[in-house]
Amino acid sequence: MTFTDSVASAIGQYLVHRTKVVGADEHLFVSHRGGHPLGYAIAAETFQAVLAAAGVNAPPDRPRPRLHDLRHSFAVRALQTCPESRDRVAQHTLALTTYMGHAHVSDTYWYLDSTPQLTSDIASACEAYLQGGAS
Repeated sequence: MTFTDSVASAIGQYLVHRTKVVGADEHLFVSHRGGHPLGYAIAAETFQAVLAAAGVNAPPDRPRPRLHDLRHSFAVRALQTCPESRDRVAQHTLALTTYMGHAHVSDTYWYLDSTPQLTSDIASACEAYLQGGAS
């Protein structure tokens, strides 16, 4: 069984169980607390419970990972692996904005500014452009 097959099987099993618990609801993820669409607060609380059960502790001077940290890591990695041409970066950023549900592309550009490696890469590309290189 491939990874894709095992994921499809797990999702299928989840859907069968979900339907038994909450009936025919259009939302993929629902709360076991009343069958309402799963909200961020319950998902974040559950994430913290899973971390605790798995024995994932925070380093002494830092908080335990948050669910939102996964979202941030995904966005940063997506931008780090983006093609380097200016047009491709713009297309990639717009697609990421849509995927993440940001209302404004400026909410996605924040990830460029908040990551030292991305900022350094942008500065290097600008410098190369100013010295006559391709952008």
